[in-house]
Amino acid sequence: MSELDALRAEIDDIDAQLTALFLRRMDVTERVGAYKQAHGLPVLDPDREREVLAKKAALTGDQARKADVTALYESIMAISRRQQRHLVREGEPGGDYARIRDALAHVRAPLAAPRVLYQGEPGAYSDEAAARFFGEEVPRTHVATWEAVFTALEEGRADYGVVPIENSSTGSINQVYDLLSKYGHFIVGEQTVKVEHCLAAPRGASLEGIREVCSHEQGLLQCAGYLKAHPDWVQRPRLNTAESALFVSRQGDPARAAICSRRAARLYGLEVLAGPINSNRENYTRFVVVSPQPELREGRDKLSALCVLPHHSGSLHALMTIFAVNGLNLLKLESRPIPGRSWEYQFFLDFTGDVAAPGMDGALRELCQTAEGFRLLGNYRSSGG
Repeated sequence: MSELDALRAEIDDIDAQLTALFLRRMDVTERVGAYKQAHGLPVLDPDREREVLAKKAALTGDQARKADVTALYESIMAISRRQQRHLVREGEPGGDYARIRDALAHVRAPLAAPRVLYQGEPGAYSDEAAARFFGEEVPRTHVATWEAVFTALEEGRADYGVVPIENSSTGSINQVYDLLSKYGHFIVGEQTVKVEHCLAAPRGASLEGIREVCSHEQGLLQCAGYLKAHPDWVQRPRLNTAESALFVSRQGDPARAAICSRRAARLYGLEVLAGPINSNRENYTRFVVVSPQPELREGRDKLSALCVLPHHSGSLHALMTIFAVNGLNLLKLESRPIPGRSWEYQFFLDFTGDVAAPGMDGALRELCQTAEGFRLLGNYRSSGG
């Protein structure tokens, strides 16, 4: 037997002992769960857990291993809580969990004749996303800004709003995340649209004659490689790609072009001079469908949430442990500053699941108990494009 084989055999022996001790511990925690059920106690006692974790870390004098020991016991205790939730029927708590349960108790069915709103002009990628999600035949109206979509929903002037939240090339759209935090709306769906920018100008224009290019700042950024080859072109950021196409069409100047979709170019009578010109040809934008009321549509497999964590060491790890132990695949974690609280952040989470699935109620309850603030933004069907 080689030295490596001997070491592996020693590890196997230790693992066998650890497993036996772990199963013994789980037997005891099951009895703890039965006691909590009989005496009406909650599964999670945050103060007790912090005390236990501090004691476990103190078992080693190796400073480098203290964090490892803490992480080990955070996982073990999370598994124990999951086991106890099968036994303990907790009373109705207040706070964030109660608000989630109340929202889920008042979901509405998808509307048959919806009033759909998007930001931009007809032909914008948001318009295309709305048409794909609701159908081309559903009437759509538009406003100038993303916040105008949210205020229209709040004031009852629209049933659904379609806004971009993430691009595969340039990342998250922070302004939309901030609006989701500011307003109390829900995400009820998503639609992914492939972005294929073209350079479009009034009919009769030529590439040689272009002197100015208009587009949304994201459109200019996504076409940076192409624009770099034309350093003499002046770049003019505008409200969005479709509005840029409309502006160029109205101006009728053959020296001015727009970066937009072929849909927008066709709609506004522009000639496509080049395209696709975006640097990343696998360029997609994910749009979310926002509603003032929650919905639970068929095929839902994705949840979005907003949480604020206690401002102390290990709070994010404790939250992540809940996802790992409950088998929830965390798809996205986005941090944004908390207004009025310097250097503190709130987190936007996307993860797999269905609120009606076994075990999800316990996971949501524990997420609410662990976070300083937790808000479920929606449960909806993911879009693959």
